[in-house]
Amino acid sequence: MSTTTSTPRKKRGGSPAKTIPGMSHSQRVQAINGVNLPSIPTRALKGIVLLVACLLVIVPFIAVISTSLADQGQINATGGYVLFPEHPTLAAYEAIFRGGVVTRATIVSILITFVGTALSVTVVTMLAYALSRPGSFAHRPILLMVLFTMLFSAGMIPNYLVVKQLGLLDSYWALILPTMVSGFQVILMRGFFLEVPQALIEAARIDGAGELRILTSIMVPLSKAALAVIALFNAVTYWNAFFNAVLYINSTEKWPLQLVLRTYVVDNTSVGVDLPSDRVPPQQSLQMAILVVSLVPICLVYPFLQKHFAKGVIIGAVKG
Repeated sequence: MSTTTSTPRKKRGGSPAKTIPGMSHSQRVQAINGVNLPSIPTRALKGIVLLVACLLVIVPFIAVISTSLADQGQINATGGYVLFPEHPTLAAYEAIFRGGVVTRATIVSILITFVGTALSVTVVTMLAYALSRPGSFAHRPILLMVLFTMLFSAGMIPNYLVVKQLGLLDSYWALILPTMVSGFQVILMRGFFLEVPQALIEAARIDGAGELRILTSIMVPLSKAALAVIALFNAVTYWNAFFNAVLYINSTEKWPLQLVLRTYVVDNTSVGVDLPSDRVPPQQSLQMAILVVSLVPICLVYPFLQKHFAKGVIIGAVKG
């Protein structure tokens, strides 16, 4: 039986590296590539640091979910937070959904998030494409105005007066329109569109395609990563719409979920809990239950967009 030997790669110095029979895999890689691998204690220390970092992120989530399932006795015994509930119960979730307030607020938040994200992605994409075409109308002044919004903001009172003058107070549009267009997102998409080869666009024009056809048939399919990142940013922004709801929404039936969560946690009241007093779950469990409800949708959406996240964030950051 014959064995084949491969010529070892050369180190950066120019002389070939020698491998000795009996070397471990890591030693062989180090000898061939000239890489100084960290020692075992160093790697163990890095593993411990990563483990501690993961625990710091995961343990609070476990505590929130466990506390929402715990009873009053265990919550009192542990000082307010539970890691492992002894007798798990869904009474807190039953209470918050039975009253109807949380259910209605969840529907409102889903509606605002879906409509706001769709409108924002559409407007940002169209504006970014227009600004990426040098011959477009008022290209430079509009671009300067977009950049100006990234440096200076109007402030709370001017924004409130604008919303009031437009007649948007106490309406769902007050939670959608003021944050629909982001200057950062426009610049991000514009940078991506500038990276698309000009020859591809010229070929489409030769075939008779107009600007709208080029945008929908060429630019949008090529910009899935950037669109996924922008959609995620906007979805998180609209889902967490809290401060705008405090400013612009007066009717409790139009409250989004985050405003109901504030009422549970900050004001320490149980809004819409329609149960007898002897069956009302602990206040801590109610707070943690609605917190879980507010976290679940984003946690479910993020894994589907995560693969595009790293690529989309650096789009336009490096030229060439």
